[in-house]
Amino acid sequence: MRFAIFGNPSSDKTCGHEPQFFSLLNSMGCQIAVDSRYLRFLKSDMGWDIHCDSAIEGDDFTADAVISIGGDGTFLRTATRVGCKGIPMVGINTGRLGFLADITCSRMEDAIRCICDGKYSLEKRNLLQISMDGLPLGHTPYALNDIAILKHDISSMIQISTSIGGTPMITYQADGLVVATPTGSTAYSLSVGGPIIAPGTNVICLTPVAPHSLTMRPLVLSADQTIRLDVTSRSHSFLVSIDGNSFSCREHTTIDISRAPFQISVIKPYGGDFFSTLREKMLWGTDSRK
Repeated sequence: MRFAIFGNPSSDKTCGHEPQFFSLLNSMGCQIAVDSRYLRFLKSDMGWDIHCDSAIEGDDFTADAVISIGGDGTFLRTATRVGCKGIPMVGINTGRLGFLADITCSRMEDAIRCICDGKYSLEKRNLLQISMDGLPLGHTPYALNDIAILKHDISSMIQISTSIGGTPMITYQADGLVVATPTGSTAYSLSVGGPIIAPGTNVICLTPVAPHSLTMRPLVLSADQTIRLDVTSRSHSFLVSIDGNSFSCREHTTIDISRAPFQISVIKPYGGDFFSTLREKMLWGTDSRK
């Protein structure tokens, strides 16, 4: 089996089991391609003896499965590099929460054996696509979690004129607006009051950030809709964040957000139980009285 491996080149994002993990893949006869930056980190910075078949430069790679080693941020960055290739992904968590990268280091050997034996399920995840003039070089137009329109830190609130499918809907007066996929509903959107949406639900959620009205509530739309945004700001600029990667934009730059033309496949070696993940990772439904 061919694996493409990406990771977080930071010493505080390692679990110490990486050498054994690579040894396991080699002992099972797997073909291993490793992101070149991550490979240099493992060999030079950590001093580990890592054997692989090739190094990945850029986004020109192919594999039977992609492994992301790190936290949820690493998983999101890896997903953008997988893009429309259709290669299924699995995340090994060496970070904190591990909602997307949900395989713990202690379970990674069992997970890899399950994957190699074909004992896993796949979850299809929608992505968002942003269309706008002046997308900065190096920023992907695709988001697995969310696209957020935000004020600059020192600015007053912004006005976000929003239309759906060409029909004017509302002008948000707020610190920002989070447009999220079901995957991203448990990320930034949730922290500003958005709903939890189960994976596989074919919707997009709009959640205002600190709105200047009690009547501005989160809105769930069909994923087939195109959302057009026109932003006005006293500073004449605002921030666009695509899965946490931000850049500044001039006001009245027309922004269209829609479902991306492809999906990401997430490998679940132990089956997919979204609600047990909610209970375990976010203490969902926990009764503090007990």
